[in-house]
Amino acid sequence: MSRDHRKLKAFALADQLVIRIYQATRDFPREETFALTSQLRRSAVSVAANIVEGAARESHREYLNFVNIAFGSLRETGYYIGLATRLGYLSPEIGEQLEEQYSEVARVTAALIRSLKKFS
Repeated sequence: MSRDHRKLKAFALADQLVIRIYQATRDFPREETFALTSQLRRSAVSVAANIVEGAARESHREYLNFVNIAFGSLRETGYYIGLATRLGYLSPEIGEQLEEQYSEVARVTAALIRSLKKFS
């Protein structure tokens, strides 16, 4: 029973966050290319990618597991957004915007997890 990840609000919001993070990290210091820039981008992509992979799994249990992994990657992303802001790599305005997007993705993804747990 494959699910269409494109119909999930959690995926759409996570995908938007990825795009915004790529845009926001373009001007990070060169020495951060293989450090914070890479980590922030990879953790954000992992959120969306794990939702996609979970939706493609046959079992409900596997689906829930991948969405839980996505949530963990999302929390990691939130930490990196805060760190980049505190280090001055993100302006306070951009940092706040990303934090707001992060919070919305977290809220919707947590709701998806709760709904999936009801059917476990």
